[in-house]
Parts: sequence; C-alpha cells; structure tokens
Amino acid sequence: MEVGPPEVVRTYKNGTSILEKKLCLSFPPKVYSPGLISLLSPQGHDQKLGNYLLEYAAPRLQLQMIVTFLLPRVIHCVLKHLRLRLPIFISQLLTGMILGPMVFKGKNSLITMSDESVIVLGTVASFGYIFFLFLTGVKMDVCMTYRSGKKVICIGLLTVVVPLIVCLLMAKSSDMDRQEFIENKPFILAVSYSGTSFPVVHCLLSELKLLNSELGRLGLSAALIGDILSLFLRTILYGLFEGHRKSEWKKVLRHFGKAVLFLVLVFICLRSLMKWMVRSTREGEKIKKMCLYSAILAFMISHKLTENLRVFFIQGPFLVGLAIPEGPPLGSALVEKFEPVVSGFLMPLFVATCGMRIDFSHLKQLSPFAQHQAVAAVVTVIAKFGVSFLLSFLCNIPTRDSLAFAFIMISKGVVEMAIYSSMNDFGVIDPDIFAYMAIIIILIASIVPMLVKTLYDPSRKYACYPKRSIVQCKLNEELRMISCIHVPANVNSIIHIINASCPTKHSPISLHVLHLIKLSGRATPLFISHEKNWNTLSDSLYSENVVLTFNQFERNNWGAVLVKVFTAVSPPNLMHEDICNLARDHLTSFIILPFHRQWQVDGSIESEDQTIRRLNYSVLEKSPCSVGILVEGRRRVNLSNSRDHTQSIAVIFLGDGEMLRNAKETYIEKLVRDGPETLEFLRSIVNNYQLFIVGRRYRREDPQTFGLHEWTEFQEIGIIGDLLSSAD
Repeated sequence: MEVGPPEVVRTYKNGTSILEKKLCLSFPPKVYSPGLISLLSPQGHDQKLGNYLLEYAAPRLQLQMIVTFLLPRVIHCVLKHLRLRLPIFISQLLTGMILGPMVFKGKNSLITMSDESVIVLGTVASFGYIFFLFLTGVKMDVCMTYRSGKKVICIGLLTVVVPLIVCLLMAKSSDMDRQEFIENKPFILAVSYSGTSFPVVHCLLSELKLLNSELGRLGLSAALIGDILSLFLRTILYGLFEGHRKSEWKKVLRHFGKAVLFLVLVFICLRSLMKWMVRSTREGEKIKKMCLYSAILAFMISHKLTENLRVFFIQGPFLVGLAIPEGPPLGSALVEKFEPVVSGFLMPLFVATCGMRIDFSHLKQLSPFAQHQAVAAVVTVIAKFGVSFLLSFLCNIPTRDSLAFAFIMISKGVVEMAIYSSMNDFGVIDPDIFAYMAIIIILIASIVPMLVKTLYDPSRKYACYPKRSIVQCKLNEELRMISCIHVPANVNSIIHIINASCPTKHSPISLHVLHLIKLSGRATPLFISHEKNWNTLSDSLYSENVVLTFNQFERNNWGAVLVKVFTAVSPPNLMHEDICNLARDHLTSFIILPFHRQWQVDGSIESEDQTIRRLNYSVLEKSPCSVGILVEGRRRVNLSNSRDHTQSIAVIFLGDGEMLRNAKETYIEKLVRDGPETLEFLRSIVNNYQLFIVGRRYRREDPQTFGLHEWTEFQEIGIIGDLLSSAD
C-alpha cells in the first residue's frame, strides 16, 4: 500500500493554494482473475461470483466497456422511438450520467466502486480521446486555410475573436473576486466559450449529409481556421496561467520557447520525414508497415513529450496528426486501420466517462463566480451566433442559409466536453461551473442538428431549375455530357462511346469528365477543376492519368470535342450530389454512369461494386437531366472514330414504328406478342451489333415485356437492358 496524507495543500508565492489529492492503491495490482476453478474451490465458496470477479481490473474493465457500449444504443433506440432525433453523443452522455455518481455512488456503482476502477477506466478512455485527436489531425488539410479565400479566413477568425472580446469585456466589468483574475480563469474560460471545434462541426455536417454542400464546405473551412486559432490562444493563456500561479515570469518565456521548439520538431522535422516516406511509395501501392509504425510511434511519443514540456496540454497528438500528409497512401491507411476502433469503441467510452463527472447537485449552492460564468457562456454563444449570421449574410448568403451557418458555428460536442472535463479534473474550474457547461453543451448539441436540418436544404436553390434531356437538344447544337470515371477501365469505354456519337465541328460535344474518388484519410471533401497547365494540389496529383488521356483525346478531335476534367473526392453516399450539382451548373443534357458490374471475356464476373450501384440509383432519382448507364458485357465497347470503319449500333424501340419510318437509318420492325417472343428476337440479334441503346420504363410493363419483369436482376437498366447484359 502507498502511505501518506490523502490531501496536501501547496501554497505558492502569490497566495495561490492548490489542493493535491493522493490515492491509495494496492500492490501488486490485481489484473487477471484466477478464474472460475479457483472460485469453485473450497476456499472460494464463501465469495460471491460478481464481487469476486470485479476485484480484478481486467474482467471489471471488460464489463464496464460492454455496458458503456450497449447502453447508449439502447437509450438511442428509445429516444428514436419517442421521435426525439437526438445525436448519439447525447445518448453516450446520458449513459455516463446514469452510471456515474449522480445515480449510483460508492460500492454500489459499477464505476466508482474503487479508486482503481476509476483510474483504469479513465486511462483507457483518455487514450481513446488522444487517439481521436491524432486521427482528427491526420484527416485535416492545413493547406485548406490559405486556399479558402480572404472571406472565409475573415469569417473563421472573427467568429472566434469577437465573441472572445465580448466575454472578456463582461469579465472586466464584473465585480468578481480578484483571486479569480490572478489565476486567469476568466480568460481561459472565455477562450473555451468562443472557440470553434472542427471535429464537432465535421461530425454535425457528416450526420446531416451536408459535407458536399456549399454551406458545408464553408462551415468546414471556417471551423478549421477557428480551431487552429483557438488552439494557439489556449496555449498562450496556459503559459500565462503558469506564470501567474508560480510568480515566475521567466517560466512564461521558457514555456513559449518550448512550444516553438515542439512546433519546429513536428512541422519541419517530422513532416519532412513523413513526406519522404510518402514519396518513396509508388503510385497505387500500399504504404510500407514501417511508415505506419513510425507515425504511430510519433503519436505515442508526442503525448508524453508535451506532458513533460508542459506545452499544448493534450493537443500534442493533434499537432502530430496535422504533420502527417492527409489522404492516400499514409493518411488513409492510418484512418482505415484505426478509425473503426476509435470512433466505434473508444470514443463512446470516453464520452460516457465525461458524463460520469456530471453532478447537478452542485448547482444547489452556486458561487458568484459560477453564476457570472454561466451568464458569460450564454452571452458568448449568442455573440458568436450573431457574428456568424451577420458575416455570412454580408457575403450574399440567403437569410435561411445564414441562420443555418450560424447554428453550425456554435455547435458543441465531444471536444468541448473534453476541455471542461480536463479543467474540472485539474481544478481550473469548480464542479458547479462544470455542471453548468454540461447543461449548455447538452442543449446546444440537441437543438442545433434539428434547426440546421429545418433551415437548410441544398436542393432548394435548384427548385426552379428546368429539367433537361436529350429530346430537347436541337439539331447541330452542342451536346453537353457528363461522364463518370471510377476505375481506369472506364476511361477507354467513355472514349469509345464518344467516338460512336460521331462528333463534328458543326455538331460538337462538350464533355465534362468527373473522376469520382472515395474520401479516405481526409475530413474535407474536394472538388477539383483540372484546367490546362494547372496543378491540382500542392502535395499530390489526383486523376493525373485521366487528365492526360482526355487532353490527348481532345487534341485528336480538335473542334469536335471540348473536354473539361473534374475530380470529386467525397463519401460514397454523397457522390451523387457532386454529379447532380455539376450537371445543373453546366446545363448538362446527358449523364453517362458506368455499370457496377464488369465481366470477363468468358462471361465470368470480373468485379462488382454495390457502392457504385447505390450511386447509380441515387443519380437516377435526383438527376436534373437524362441518364445513361454504360454496361459492358463479354464484348467490350470498342468503336473507332475513323470514318473508314462501319459501326453497328442498334436502338431498341418498343411501340408503334410509325415515327421510325421517317428516319433515314435502317430499321427492323418485328411484331412480338409477349415477353418470351421479345427474348427470342433479342437472342437472334445480340451478336450482330457492337452497341445497343435501350430505354427504361420505370414501374411500367408493356405487352412486349410481359412476364419478364419478375426475372429482372437490375431494375436500374430496365427489362431490355437486363436481358442484353445477362450471360445467357
């Protein structure tokens, strides 16, 4: 046992008193239980199974993890059943409040049954949070701060600075205790009230599926700038806090010197090493395991280093994450490997432990300082909301969208909860202030998502947009098309289709090529326009081969084909927004989508991607123009643009053939009575043509296809398209 006084009061020169507590822990610690055999022995009959197992750290921690993992989901399902669309974060906090001392105290609690239980659970949860900060830094693109534009930078800075000034003016005008000013508490709290959290804003926009929207991109950029500013303000105030507390101002300068040294080590030495590792990896290859281990080692060292240097508080792992190049190959590998464990398992545990600290009984006896800070926090949030609304409104953003943006910027979540929990643990704030801050966070986190969803609808601005189609295109008018690319094999297929269209200078095609890339290892979506002689990104090139191929295709068809290449890096469930927005912005008449299945020459399936299929369905539902799905069967589409080659193309038309008799092309009129006769006819001509163009009659069955609907595997390409794509 560790012996010594349980509480020690240390007094510094300036009169500040700090209460330090000591915990008594048993040694050697009980980690793994001897097992049930030992319990069933004659010596173990007198012990209850539950109490016996919970004396050991490993089974106790496992039980605590299981409870904190399952209980939030039960609470979330109950709230959903009650039609309360609250985020899962609220359910996790409620779990902690239920398991914490506010409901269960002492030995009756699964959590606070002993000091060892609290320490072990808190250590695991804290590790999850610093891992979360590290991955957040990995996914953030620091270069986005100076690519955002002057307006966004001003919004990001002013939404932090103005509320901070308002809060400080309130503190100065109040008659609070001089001791609070000596300890710099009002200044530290003012920064926490006015700060912007990028991870919280990103989680909110991701939950509402607004990452790809204009408002979502603006919110992410402004939050990134505000978050970095808040980080450095907290670092500066922490240094001043240490100087006041110990009355040694030389230590303030030493503190800032250590902070600069840490930044140099991270952003010059470590980032250069990480970039070299990325450059040494060939395009398309996976990152070497040694590179992953190096990044993890830097993360593990950073927390201990910042703790020893007493700089950046717990933000060391976050800064190391910023130093790692985002996206593939290194950033995406780290995120894919650790994100499921951190977000799905460790972070719910951490949020629950934050909820365990909440005790509303402290609100019964409020100090004057706590009352003042409660008012200051509310006023600061209102000031932040007003500044965010005013700045966005002055940038010609509609009123409803400006209100939604203001709510996004005041959103609170796990980062704020972690900050106040740390302040509570280290004695910076008292439990009554912590309880007030928890109430504010819970209210804002509950209300903001519903208000943003009500106010902002990204499709509203296109409500008056007239739907375009190929039928409306005039003869010899420029045909505007969008072709989507997922894999390199799609490039040649699109080129052959354009060649089959026989573009000329009198009847040109304006082709917008959209390369779709899954968002991985990044927090912010990208939409890149590849202009000629223009670098897309500073560190890495997206779609380089696609750009080069289509530029060469444009040169080979000069005057007949105008090509513009774009890249969209976004989550798969939001890719359809990029496609539809591009179609609306460029008044496109036709979208070509690759089919989700590819076949080998022998008819076997080469690859199949259900994500692409869901994307095609989404585009068909929301597209502002005609949509075509390109299906390549056993015979690849290979149509030359040479005028010396004959191209055999068939258009399947169901119905009265009167309008076809006026066409110049040759047509075959075949009378069929039902589906089986249609199937026999298609089998007789399937090998006579290189390309078939068929339509889709959604939720409608004609006599010519009667009996075939129930055999259709792919509804998105229609009954005839499904028959032609089948192996038999």
